[in-house]
Amino acid sequence: MADSTTGLRLLLVGDVMLGRGVNEVLRQQDAAYPWGDTLALFAGTDWRACNLECVISDRGEPWEPELKAFHFRSDLKNLAVLQAAGIDTVTLANNHSLDFGRDALFDTLRALDAAGIRHAGAGPDLAAASALAVSTVKGRRIGVLAFTDNEPDWEAKPTRAGVWYCPIDLDDERAAALLDAVAKARKAVDKVIVSAHWGPNWGYEPPPAHRTFAHALIDRGADVIFGHSGHVFRGVEIYRGRPILYCAGNFVDDYAVDEVERNDESFVFVLELDDTIRRINLYPTVIRSCQAHRAGAARSQIIAQKMQVLCAKLGSDTQWSAAQRLLQIKVAQS
Repeated sequence: MADSTTGLRLLLVGDVMLGRGVNEVLRQQDAAYPWGDTLALFAGTDWRACNLECVISDRGEPWEPELKAFHFRSDLKNLAVLQAAGIDTVTLANNHSLDFGRDALFDTLRALDAAGIRHAGAGPDLAAASALAVSTVKGRRIGVLAFTDNEPDWEAKPTRAGVWYCPIDLDDERAAALLDAVAKARKAVDKVIVSAHWGPNWGYEPPPAHRTFAHALIDRGADVIFGHSGHVFRGVEIYRGRPILYCAGNFVDDYAVDEVERNDESFVFVLELDDTIRRINLYPTVIRSCQAHRAGAARSQIIAQKMQVLCAKLGSDTQWSAAQRLLQIKVAQS
């Protein structure tokens, strides 16, 4: 992994969906297959996280198929996919964690625990779903909280399994509880990452309410907002010297590709930090044949230019290196 003499390099990727067609491919391919040639980027970092957009289980029946069109489950053996990339933490507060019922969710939680992969955002009760997932990296503690505004029927309760559900409404008591959890986490760890599975599937610009909500999370102590759920990436804003990734987009899946809003395009996001976050490195990616790939020279520039426009609208400075196929965002210091 990364050189222990350097500052920390934290890697984030968006939705990783290992069910359906990806699951079928994994019955023929090895566990490293979904990551393609991006694995070298994973190996060059100190800590890695993704949103796990499926359950990992051999059990369960689709949750109310007459109400929900898509259900994602990957064979239990495919926990090895996460291990192949050295994933440290997954977020589970999303609209697929109960696709096959609570038994399948419990299988996922047990498998992650057995593998030493931390998880946030879903659990056997509200206390577990809202718990801080903590990793110690080079002597520093990285904490992740994960919530979603999707699937309110799956909301975890004090005595009911589910996801940490929170509407994007600062007047809601659940938002107040989330903000309090962020403030508490601020005192417990060195860096607080808040994962938000939120908003519409489409559209390149964040809803105005997301900006207000993300600012409030940072005001209460979050260091990074890690947004996802949309099928396309959205811009990155720097607020008070802290990055807001409004939507990381899709990273691995089997979805049909929209030719206008390209849901096969995303990035590997690498945050470089010492005491503070200095910069974010964005490596353009595309999905082909249920596998993530670094985009080639021409395609990576197109993807990067799209992100540059989105970031400019949010006031973020970017710099593109064609030779490295790398887009950098300087994180202003507060």
